[in-house]
Amino acid sequence: MAAQKGKDLLVKIHDGMSYVTIAGLRTRRLAFNAETVDVTHAESAERWRELLDGAGIKRASVSGRGLFKDAASDALLRQTFFDGTVKSYELVIPDFGTVTGPFQITSFEFAGEHSGEVTYELSLESAGALTFAAI
Repeated sequence: MAAQKGKDLLVKIHDGMSYVTIAGLRTRRLAFNAETVDVTHAESAERWRELLDGAGIKRASVSGRGLFKDAASDALLRQTFFDGTVKSYELVIPDFGTVTGPFQITSFEFAGEHSGEVTYELSLESAGALTFAAI
């Protein structure tokens, strides 16, 4: 697989009718994590740790940073955060696939320098089962 453009990694929020790309994002990060369940016991082979297959909690986190553009997606993010609601998001990973599912906004920050633009940072945590569709 050839190198991919960072701008093609998209974070989209469902607005009730379709998925819309979150405006102004310059950097995006998607991380998948799975906790382990340790079932090591006195008779474990040579005292090597044993893990329970298929157990533990899986989660995904998304973060992004960008320019505040006061677009429709910005308003939707603000309202979603203040309402504390879980919405469906679509994460497009170029030449890899699409991850879709429920996320909750866990952090939404704004910043601005006197001689610069207003920026924001966004963090999302998965709030249910996610689906993956390969491209």
